Amino acid sequence: MRIVADNTVPYLKGIAEPIADVRYLNSNEFTRENIQDADVLIVRSIDKCTRELLEGSRVKLITTATIGFDHIDTHYCEEAGITWKNAPGCNAVSVAQYVLASLLTIALRKNEPLRGKTIGIVGVGHVGKEVEKLCTAYGLQVLRNDPPRAEEEGENGFVSLDTIAREADIITFHTPLTKEGRFVTHHLANEDFFNKTRRKPWFINASRGAVHDTPALLDALKSGKISEAIIDCWENEPNIDRELLNLAAVATPHIAGFSADGKANGTRACLQHIEFFFNVKIEKLGEVIPPAPTDPVIDLDGVTDRPVEQAILRTFNPLTIDKALRDIPERFEWFRANYDHPREFAAYEVKNATAEERIIFNQLGFR
Repeated sequence: MRIVADNTVPYLKGIAEPIADVRYLNSNEFTRENIQDADVLIVRSIDKCTRELLEGSRVKLITTATIGFDHIDTHYCEEAGITWKNAPGCNAVSVAQYVLASLLTIALRKNEPLRGKTIGIVGVGHVGKEVEKLCTAYGLQVLRNDPPRAEEEGENGFVSLDTIAREADIITFHTPLTKEGRFVTHHLANEDFFNKTRRKPWFINASRGAVHDTPALLDALKSGKISEAIIDCWENEPNIDRELLNLAAVATPHIAGFSADGKANGTRACLQHIEFFFNVKIEKLGEVIPPAPTDPVIDLDGVTDRPVEQAILRTFNPLTIDKALRDIPERFEWFRANYDHPREFAAYEVKNATAEERIIFNQLGFR
């Protein structure tokens, strides 16, 4: 078996080699010539699997170590008999961690409480569920909008997008990017949506850049319809809008799902798809594990000032990568490829928390 893999897919090197000839490429090396003899591609969102790339190749399976799959021409794959597989849910906890840490960063900067605010979650799939779990654990009220789920499960527990716009203090988007069909999400956050907001909410896009309409969002920020923006996903990446970069409270280079745990989950999913598709066993699959944190113990002994918040921001503080992006936005893709992947809450042990704090930490997923 011949596998061509993006060389930035983490924890992959040496794992599939016992059963396959594996070649690692930079994303700009994914050319027709370089992949024509491959049976399998292991890719990231930067690797565009188009008709032009795939036509005439012997590729049978494309696996992407990501939730999203809009970098794969699925219509062509179906036409050509190429199976494609993504990794749904692989980085859901990572994105939720990003959302909560970013919200805390703004709340601390503004010196106002986050607990008790109402967060509207648009898209309550793998990621949205984890966002709901963490936000509920921290003490936010949650409104859920997910038309496909509401249609399938019944409307109880779900609200309309208009209700989110009217009643939420914070609005966060976790939908796939769809441009056709009954549930189009392209520019779902548009001028009409922002005009319906009533509480000057904080706005988060950690899903796909084109879920928001950039000129409409800029207008909403400048007119005060939106008071704060947390932007991880941008239209036209990596050529991001500099005005939005300047106006955003937290700006990051599409790394919300880039925890070490999420990366390991994505890599593991790709390998499991290969096992299933070719009916083979990858013996070293169990070795796809992220390294332990540098300091996995968070000791709250003597910490009296916002201990829960301090512990959360110890695991991930968005301001480090935020500053790097603002300093050199041209290096958007470099920051992604060279990101220092944080570990998720479950990799940390908290000591000397109060009984009340322990309940919160357990619900958040800390040890």
